[in-house]
Amino acid sequence: MNKRFTISAILIGLIFTGLGATLGAKKFEPAPAADTAAQQLFGLTLNDASAKPQAIKQWQGKFLVVNFWATWCKPCVEEMPELVELQKEFANKNVQLLGLGIDTPSNIADFAKKYQISYPVFAAGMDGTSLSQAMGNKAGGLPFTVLISPEGKVLKAYTGRLKMPELKADILRLNTKK
Repeated sequence: MNKRFTISAILIGLIFTGLGATLGAKKFEPAPAADTAAQQLFGLTLNDASAKPQAIKQWQGKFLVVNFWATWCKPCVEEMPELVELQKEFANKNVQLLGLGIDTPSNIADFAKKYQISYPVFAAGMDGTSLSQAMGNKAGGLPFTVLISPEGKVLKAYTGRLKMPELKADILRLNTKK
């Protein structure tokens, strides 16, 4: 009986080891959010970098690149110049970048001025964290970026620092109103 138990335990251990190795080797993408998360975004009014309230629904009907970030997040800060260039490149293609800062309004304002952020950035605070999680950011990490169709559907989500060639290719591929 002891020998049978030992063999069974070893077999179960091997099965779980194999399963863990298989799952651990896979790269998991954030799950696309339910469309209700995009509707939640469009229902928001947030203060921009000038402390002026802005209804997010004014960008409904555009292909959106929504970037959740913070001033204290090194990869967020590193990708900002590339995001500024991305907005310039795609501005005439019905694409709008929006930055939702998980930070205080004063930090957002100072940062936007210092780094000359040319696309709309907003102080979303901790509510921004909840919204990013509703959009598929289960780990709650930053930066986190989502692509939203002109019809209000979350198409793709990215966790961590963006790879601009991949993001540009996805925008070109997924944006139906080019």
